[in-house]
Amino acid sequence: MSLADSAHDTYDDLHAVVERFFRASFSTDNPVITEAIKRMLAAGGKRLRPRITLLSAEACGGNYADHVHLAAYMELIHVATLVHDDVVDNAQTRRGVNATAVDYGNRVSVLAGDYLFAWIFKNVTLNYPHPIPNVLSATLADICDGEVLQLQALGNLDLPIETYVEIARKKTASLFAASATCGAIMGGGGPRQIAALQRFGEAFGVAFQMRDDLLDVTADERSLGKPAANDLTERKTTLPLIAALAAGNGDFRSLVRRFYDAGANDAIPAIVEAIGREGGVAATREQIARFVAGAKTALEPIEDGAAKRELVKLTEALAS
Repeated sequence: MSLADSAHDTYDDLHAVVERFFRASFSTDNPVITEAIKRMLAAGGKRLRPRITLLSAEACGGNYADHVHLAAYMELIHVATLVHDDVVDNAQTRRGVNATAVDYGNRVSVLAGDYLFAWIFKNVTLNYPHPIPNVLSATLADICDGEVLQLQALGNLDLPIETYVEIARKKTASLFAASATCGAIMGGGGPRQIAALQRFGEAFGVAFQMRDDLLDVTADERSLGKPAANDLTERKTTLPLIAALAAGNGDFRSLVRRFYDAGANDAIPAIVEAIGREGGVAATREQIARFVAGAKTALEPIEDGAAKRELVKLTEALAS
């Protein structure tokens, strides 16, 4: 039975389509790396990047079942960045299980991420036309650039919101934009449709990162699959903190500065409470709503249909 035959008439099963592909088809030439990556894949994930790839192809007149390999590569790029991130951040958990570096060590984890990038690009350059390889190579450069910018911003309590958005655009939104762009190209979209879906993916990705940063100070460890308030522990200056610092008084800034300088984790509950009290949570929700609106506006050139409506549904969920 083909993927097209097994797919339903709605898009509710896109997650299952991608999962079946990973279970049945994903393998590299290195068994250790395959095992490490399959373990990360088995831990779960929303699979938003491959869903956006498939929906963008369908929105441009293509058949999403023809592009599952491409969608899977988008998720695997994401997984490789997570493996590297956990080494850089010395993370202990990811998606509710041990981070790859905990079970395999930093050396294998770094090499696994590197190998996966190379394996993906080998397959992409063999099987996909210009400009797909160029889009993905530029995206990987953006992701690395965004991670470096974030490292340079650690502990910076004067980080401008514009710099925060640039970091979010590069390290997170660029892959969402690439997913939408590549899906549109392979789905047969014209220049106007491709550009529209690229803008959609970028705005969606910034809103997604903002929501992720908001959840870090509003959700618990069980729902996050990693420690709550982890961004504070890692001295990252995220939007909820930026907004709270802008509205708060000197006492709040001093509290955060002492925490960042000394790293005493017993101060985290007080900082999280103050972020909400000083308006950081509300201001972040307003910014999410702004980028969600931008993502929906970007879709206006796309012909109305089930795929477009599903993209809108995914976008609106970020503001819920």
